[in-house]
Amino acid sequence: MDLNKIINKFKEFDSATVQNAMILVRGYVDANIDYTSPKLKSYNFDEPIVGIAVTGKVTPLNEPNSKIDFNDLYGNIKKNEFPVIVVLEDVEKEKGRAAIIGDVMANMARILGAVGMVAEGSIRDIPGIKKANMPVWGTGRVPGHGPFNLIETQTLVEVAKLKISPGDLLIADEDGITKIPLDIAEETLEKCVQVRQKESEMMLENNVNKKFELY
Repeated sequence: MDLNKIINKFKEFDSATVQNAMILVRGYVDANIDYTSPKLKSYNFDEPIVGIAVTGKVTPLNEPNSKIDFNDLYGNIKKNEFPVIVVLEDVEKEKGRAAIIGDVMANMARILGAVGMVAEGSIRDIPGIKKANMPVWGTGRVPGHGPFNLIETQTLVEVAKLKISPGDLLIADEDGITKIPLDIAEETLEKCVQVRQKESEMMLENNVNKKFELY
């Protein structure tokens, strides 16, 4: 199965189902390897978003010693052949004090092919982001920022305890972000079907038991 088909199939599931499926494939692992902490919040959610990570590190509060052009980040989104989830990390000492995602960036990312944006840091302009139809996750909200610069792109970032590399396969929903190792992606999809079927049977059984308890 090619990666585009894998991405489309994962859209049928939620992150909790994917987590349970990965446990069936390889057992339990350190939570920080698999999914984000409760620090990350969903601010504009509709349905599970699945895509490939394009990453960046930014300084939104103070002028940095060195920087690169934001077009480098936008170029990495545009040239990706798969749906992209943009993952940005605020690397300021006072992390989160200034916004790193707003409506202008959300519109630009959507036009270039992004399906979601994630911030280790604060976001703003939620009404405008909703109009851009861009699902976003962040670790806070503030109304402004200072000098806003890109430091790195397509390097390792960390968001709410989860380390994310460029090219990682991610599923994002109201519970947070889950990273799916590509080497077990197909097997995880198979297990997702089993997990959903088993949970449906368990809930049906519980409903039947409750019905009998009424008499």
